[in-house]
Amino acid sequence: MSKPNSIFANSQIFSVLNLPVHLLDDYVGWLYQRLTTKQGTHVVTLNAEMAILTQTDATLAQIIQEADLVIPDGAGVIIYMRMRGIKHRRCPGIELAESLLYRVGNAPEIHSVCFFGGSPGVSEGSASLWREKFPNLRISTQHGYLSEEEQQQWRENLQQEQPQIIFVGLGVPRQEIWIQKYRYLCPSSIWIGVGGSFDIWSGEKNRAPSWLRNNNLEWSYRLYQEPYRWRRMLALPKFFLLSLRKQ
Repeated sequence: MSKPNSIFANSQIFSVLNLPVHLLDDYVGWLYQRLTTKQGTHVVTLNAEMAILTQTDATLAQIIQEADLVIPDGAGVIIYMRMRGIKHRRCPGIELAESLLYRVGNAPEIHSVCFFGGSPGVSEGSASLWREKFPNLRISTQHGYLSEEEQQQWRENLQQEQPQIIFVGLGVPRQEIWIQKYRYLCPSSIWIGVGGSFDIWSGEKNRAPSWLRNNNLEWSYRLYQEPYRWRRMLALPKFFLLSLRKQ
């Protein structure tokens, strides 16, 4: 698997709780270059919850450390960097995925994309949205609720189709582990874990209003929509305390 090229000098990588964050002005441009040169790439969208998981999950920590591109997805990561004098814009995973889709959708060439994950019908609903926007995109889909036999068939289909971009929406850390384990099936592809993006694209859920997103409060809207996530949200104060200790 290829590693990031020279664009990632040491000065452009910042450590957040011993996890790398790549500081680029144009993530989509870099990814599109990787796509056109067929350089397989694993993208991790790092937030506070994921960073806290790595404190007890060595496998996830290693996956993130070995990823080709780690972007600052969560508000906690941005605040952590600002506390240390690093000013960088937040890059939510859903926005990175959308920008990449717009880039390939507007390209003169036909590109192939795969949506994997979500409940039955959700990934296909997401694909319908993007096919309407960009009829020249070839989008294949597969929901994430598969038996072992179905998983095997799906992996064979994926290997045969070789989509150029693969969005995996299985939730953290399952999607990161799945990508790391099966990335060899499509070694030239761009792989991105997109969490609940399919739910939003398909209309199953709504994204937080822009004023919440712009004020680093998107997490509060997710908690409002999904109150059962409150245990997972405990990662935020834990992350903040660790941030203070690491000062």
